[in-house]
Parts: sequence; C-alpha cells; structure tokens
Amino acid sequence: MDTLLSSLLFFLSLFSIGSSQIQNFQQAFPIVEPDPGHTKLRLSREGLEAIERITNPIASVAVIGPYRSGKSFLLNQLLSLSCYEGFGVGHMRDTKTKGIWIWGTPIELDIDGVKTSVFYLDTEGFESVGKSNVYDDRIFALATVMSSVLIYNLPETIREADISRLSFAVELAEEFYGRVKGQDVAFEPAKLLWLIQRDFLQGKSVQQMVEEALRRVPNVNGDKNIDMVNQIRDSLAIMGDNSTAFSLPQPHLQRTKLCDMKDGDLEPLYVKRREQLKELVASIIRPKIVQGKSLNGKEFVSFLEQILEALNKGEIPSTGSLVEIFNKDILERCLKLYSERMGKLQLPLPEGSLQQSHDNSRGEAMRSFDQQHFGRHHAKKSVTQLDEEIQKVYRNVILKNEYQSSKLCEALYTNCEDMMDQLQVLRLPSMAKFNAGLQKCNHSFEHECVGPSKTNYEQRMMKMLGKSKSQFIKDYNQRLFNWLVAFSLVMVVIGRFIVKFILIEMGAWLLFIFLETYTRMFWSAESLYYNPVWHFIVATWETLVYSPVLDLDRWAIPLGVIVSLFVLYWRCYGKRKHGSRWILPLYSNNKNGRSRPRSD
Repeated sequence: MDTLLSSLLFFLSLFSIGSSQIQNFQQAFPIVEPDPGHTKLRLSREGLEAIERITNPIASVAVIGPYRSGKSFLLNQLLSLSCYEGFGVGHMRDTKTKGIWIWGTPIELDIDGVKTSVFYLDTEGFESVGKSNVYDDRIFALATVMSSVLIYNLPETIREADISRLSFAVELAEEFYGRVKGQDVAFEPAKLLWLIQRDFLQGKSVQQMVEEALRRVPNVNGDKNIDMVNQIRDSLAIMGDNSTAFSLPQPHLQRTKLCDMKDGDLEPLYVKRREQLKELVASIIRPKIVQGKSLNGKEFVSFLEQILEALNKGEIPSTGSLVEIFNKDILERCLKLYSERMGKLQLPLPEGSLQQSHDNSRGEAMRSFDQQHFGRHHAKKSVTQLDEEIQKVYRNVILKNEYQSSKLCEALYTNCEDMMDQLQVLRLPSMAKFNAGLQKCNHSFEHECVGPSKTNYEQRMMKMLGKSKSQFIKDYNQRLFNWLVAFSLVMVVIGRFIVKFILIEMGAWLLFIFLETYTRMFWSAESLYYNPVWHFIVATWETLVYSPVLDLDRWAIPLGVIVSLFVLYWRCYGKRKHGSRWILPLYSNNKNGRSRPRSD
C-alpha cells in the first residue's frame, strides 16, 4: 500500500511539474536569447509568459549602451531594487545579461486615464568580446522596436560611434518594422532618452551637448566623409522631437561596492538626480502603439515574434559596414537587369519607343531594388546612384540608337540617290517611270528609316528628290524631242532601204519635217511643251515606253535585236517562201519594165 501511494505521489508530482506555470514573477526573465554562435536571436518562453498574462495596455522601458556601462545597476535603481534582488550586475559575476531580459513584475501607472503596465528591459551591452556587430545591431534594433522609452546609457560623453550606432539601429528597426507591417506603415519610434553619466559638463548642459553632437557639420568643400557624417544625422530625423537629454552623476567613487551601499551611502546629488530621472521616465512614457492601437500582453508577444523572425531572416548589414556597401550587390544586379532588358531591343527605334522601353526597364529595376535593398534613409544614396548608373547606360543606348538610325537612313538615302541618278540617264526617258521610282524611294524611306536621324535625313531626302525631279523635267522634253527627231530619221532609213515600206518612209519624213520646220516656225521653245499636240505626243510616248507590263527602256535592245533578226530572215528567205506580195505597197523594182513593146 505504501509503495502504491508513493508511486501515485511521484506521478502526480511529475504532472504538476509539466503543467505548472511560473509562480514568482518577482525576478528577471530572459525573453530574447542569443544562439550559440551569437549571430541570431531566439525567444525564451519564460519571459514571454510574464508578458502574456498582462491584459492591460503595455509600455516598456529599455536601457541600451556599451558593455559594462552600468545598465543593469541603473535599472535596479529605477525599480528600487538591490543588486541581489533585481537584474544581475556585471562586476559581481560574469555578465548576467545575455540577449534581452525583462523584470517579471510590471509597474502599474495611470497614463492619460488608462491603467498601463510598464515593463523594464535590460539589454546585452554592445562592443564586448566574442560577438559579431550584426548581433549587437539586432539587439539594439529589437530594443528600439519594443520599447516605449529607450534610454541610451552613455558614459562621460557622446562619441561619433554612438551616434552612428543609434542611427543604424533606428534604420534597422524601421526597415524590419516595415517588412512586418507593410511598407506603407510608418515606423513609430520610441521616446529616446540620452542619459550621460558624468560629473562635470564644463559649463554646458547635457541637452546642449546632445544638440551639438547631432548638429550637421558644414561641408563647404563637399568632403565625402563629412557627407556621410551628415547623412547619419539626417537619418535620425525620424526621432523628431522624441528625444530628451538627462545627466546623471556617478553614484560613488568605489563602483565595485555599489551593490552593498544604501541610499545614504551614495552621493546625495546622484540620489536626487535618480529620483528626477524616475519622474522624467514616468512623464514621457506612453503605451506601445502599433498601427494606431495599444497592445496587451499576448498582442505584444505576437508582435515581438514577427519582428524577431524578420530580424533573423536573411542577411543584414552591420554598423561597421555601410548600408550603401551592403546595397552595392543589389544595385549591380538591378543595373544588370536594366541593361539586359535594354540590350534586347532591336535598334534603331523611334525616340518615343526607346523612351517608353527605358521607362519600363527603369521602373522594373527600381521596383526590384525597392524589394531587396536595406534601409530607407541610408538607401536614398544607393537609389540615387542606381538612377545615375541607369542614366549612364541609357545615354549609351541613345548614342547607339542614333548611330544605328544614322547608318540605316544613310543607306536608304544612298540607295535612293543612286536610283535617281539612274533614272536621270534613261535610254528612253519616261516621266511615269521616274515618278514610280520617286514614289518607291519615298515609301521605302518613310517606312524603313526610323530613329532620331529620320528628321534630318527626311529633309535631305526631300531636297535631293526635289532637285532630281526638277533636273529630270528640265531635260525630259528636250531629250524626248531629240529622240523623236532621231527616231524619224531612223524610220526613214528603215522604210527606204530595209523594209522598203513607202508609207513608213513617208510617215517618218512627215514627222521629221513637222519637228524641224513647223515647230520652229510656228511654236516657240517654251510654248511647244504646252501645246496639246505635244501633250498628245508625250502621252503616246509614255504609253509605248513604260507601263506596269512592259518597260521598253529595259527591253529596247533585246526587242531591237529580235526585230533585226526578223527583218534579215524576211529579206533572205521570206520572198522565196511567200512571194513578193506585201500588205503595204513597195517600191517598184521591175527590171523588164523598159523592154515592153511599144504600141503605135
């Protein structure tokens, strides 16, 4: 029986252990811990339980700063806890704070009539040995996103590295906040409290020190290093008026014994300023707002999980490596994307089409960069650089397009010029053939010449065609007149001595006499070409010389050879085979005519 009872008690104890929750929240719990390599972060269930149980709106105060700068001691002072009760203090033992820790019991405050639970967060100090910059930056950024009041705890003074690290943390937080909530959702930064721990400020208030440290540096000579310094300060503009400065003197000279001292042992000025700091934090803290809504415990944990997943996902730069350098590879890929798209174009193209292709390719490259780049404020320089590089590539494409356009239009212009020269020296001048060639040139040039050179070559083409047409018309009537005179004489010879058609000879003589005598006697050189008779001659000539079916200028020689062969054949063999009868009357060639008998 005892054995059975002891076994039952054993199993009940196991069950109670497995299903038990945290009973004592008066202690610090880790909520975010580093992985073994100190490169990424992971959530700790213990701390999340302390947050999830809260149903009120949540606000949080996070303290960030360098390694061994007194962050944990400061938090214990704000919570009115000793080192043995609150967060572990570094000089007592090995650094207790790894990742981000939370005090399990929140302070209840009435903020603007709303009961709010305020948690205090302790963060692992940066710049310690054995950690990567990326890890430090993730801790810094996560604290920036989580907190309602962010206390930047700095010993003695503000260094440029401190400003740079804060700037980068804000950029990092804004970036991953946007990745979780959407790019159209503005990042809502925490209230920033610059806490400078020093005894003497040499006549300057801590607020003046902060304002001077964040003031833009004049850069008359355009120094790139100063530009970078000012860019860091510009990126903190998102903090706006959310920052406050406060100084806190050293609590005691013997820092290693601070945990054993009561308030009466500490410097009175420190105790006074510490109480003022508590009042300041209570006056500026507000519930954590995400997308216009305050968060309770479960909503805060869900938001934290999303942010942490975004922070751990993919590669991010570190403070030591400029965001522009990190974005360089992305910039080069986007520039390559633009170049490849523009390289596929079949040049030359009209300027409007090329501009449209440029706009589309640039838009795609910019969208790709927006999806991949890191940072919003720092990345502005990278965006500007990408646009400048795209414009350089585009200018080269424009020059290439102009060259290809000029080359194509020049070739078409030369072809048309050669065609006009050939039409000027036709063996048989034809206005119809000249006009057909001119229209062909115009049509081919209008449809094939494209690009920026077209306008210039259009003017040259119109000038050349007009000049060619004027020259052709000027020579056309005179050449046609000479051709008709020569034709009449040739037909006289053919009709007289070759075919011996008396009507052909007579018609040729009439044409010759008309051209050489009548026109010179009764028509002037100018009026000849406007006479209806001449127009009839020209129309007849054009009908014979050129038509879509027969181009006599091209076939004149072959046809002449064929006719000559036919005449020779007829002269040699035609009479023997068909006799001497002709359709037209021939010259009489009767040798026996004189020996006819005479009649009385």
